Amino acid sequence: MVFSARVSEKNLQSRTSPNLPIVLPAPREESIPDDRERVQSGDQSLLIVEDDPHYARVLLGLARSKGFKGIVATRGNAALTLARQYQPTAITLDVFLPDMLGWTVLNNLKLSSATRHIPVQIISVEEERSHALAHGAFAYAVKPSTTEALDECFDRIKKFVESPLKRLLIVEDNEIEREGIVELLKHDDIEIITAATGRDALDRLLDRPFDCCVLDLRLPDMTGFELLEKIKNEPTLREIPIVVFTGKDLTREEELRLRTMAKSVLIKDVQSPERLFDETALFLHRVVSNLPDAKQKMLEHLHSSNEVLRARKVLVVDDDARNIFALTTMLENHEMEVISATNGRQAIGLLQEQKDIGVVLMDIMMPEMDGYQTMQEIRKDPKFGTLPILALTAKAMKGDRDKCLAAGASDYVAKPVNTNELLSLLRVWLYR
Repeated sequence: MVFSARVSEKNLQSRTSPNLPIVLPAPREESIPDDRERVQSGDQSLLIVEDDPHYARVLLGLARSKGFKGIVATRGNAALTLARQYQPTAITLDVFLPDMLGWTVLNNLKLSSATRHIPVQIISVEEERSHALAHGAFAYAVKPSTTEALDECFDRIKKFVESPLKRLLIVEDNEIEREGIVELLKHDDIEIITAATGRDALDRLLDRPFDCCVLDLRLPDMTGFELLEKIKNEPTLREIPIVVFTGKDLTREEELRLRTMAKSVLIKDVQSPERLFDETALFLHRVVSNLPDAKQKMLEHLHSSNEVLRARKVLVVDDDARNIFALTTMLENHEMEVISATNGRQAIGLLQEQKDIGVVLMDIMMPEMDGYQTMQEIRKDPKFGTLPILALTAKAMKGDRDKCLAAGASDYVAKPVNTNELLSLLRVWLYR
C-alpha cells in the first residue's frame, strides 16, 4: 500500500501528541556550481538569491556575461551569510524563498551597517514595486519571460555600481534650512544639487539622473503635492526615491494624498534630521564605514536603539498560552506593552476597542478561526489597511507563506521564532 507523503501541518498536529515536536522532511537542495571559490579582492561579484535552479542558472550566465562573478544562494539564511562573507557588489533577490520571505532578507540586509549599502535588485513574480523601494531595494522587476528584459536589469545594475558618486537633489526654498540639510548630508561620496522652487527642481530632475530627492512640501511657486504629481506623470522619474522632509502638520486628507502618490513615487515623511540622514543614506546606498565617525554613530544609535519599540503596544494572537508567555516576556524586556488574544474573534474585538495597537503578531494555526481568516477580517476594515501584521508560521510549504501574504500579512516570521529576526522586523515595521 502506498501512502501520500504530503501531510498538512494541521493534520500532523491532530495525529501527534501536543508535547512532541513535528519534524517535516527538508526538501532536497540542488547545488548550483558558481564562482565563489574564484572571487578575489577587487572583483565585481553578484549574489543571486533564487530557489528555482533553472532561473538561477540563467541569472548566473547573465551575470558572467556582464563581467560579474556569480554566487548563488537558494535559501534566505544562506544569502544573508554569503552577503556578510563576500560583500558582493550587488544582489538579485527573489521574494519567494523556501525558508523565509525575500522581504525578510531585504530587511536584514538593510538593517546591518555591513550590508545596507549593497544595491538589491528584486526579481520576482508579483508586482510589489512600491513595497520593495520603500524597504531599500535598488530596483524592482517582475520576472520577465525574455532574456532581453533581464539584460536591461543587469545593465542597470552594472551602470549603478560603476558610478561610485551618487547624486542627490534637495528641494527647499528656505536658504538657511537648505544649507542645514546640505551640511547634514554632505560627504565626498555624493554630489548634492539644490533647488529653491518646484519649477527649478523639475528642470534639474529632467536634465540629469538623480539617485534620491529630498523635498519640502512648502514651495513658493507650487505646492510639494503639485510637484509630486508632475514627477509621477514623468515615466523617467518614477524610480527616484523621494524623501518628504517637512515641519508642516499634515491633515488627514494630505496624509491620504501622499499615501496614494506613494504607489507611483516613493515618499518618506520624516521630521528629524537623524531620520532624514538615515533614509537618504539607505536610498543612496552609502557605505556606512566610509562615512565620518559622527555620522556613523548617528546611524548606529538609530538602528541599535529600542526607542522605536519603547511603549508601543503589540497584540499577540496565539491559542497556546506558553507561546504568549514566551513572546510577552521577550517583548516586555524591550519595554513594549503587550496584550494578547487566544483566538481570532477576541483579537478583532481588541483591535476595535483599543485604538493604539501598533503591530500584531498573528499565529496561523488556531482552532475555529485561523490566522488567515482573522487577517482577512482585519483587512476588511479600512482603518487597519496599513496596520503591520506579522504572521507566525511554521516552515511549511511555499503555498502556506503565499497564503499568509494573500490573507493580509505584512511579513512573516518562521517558527521557532528567532528573537533577533523578530525584533529587527518590529523595528522596521514600526519605524517605517
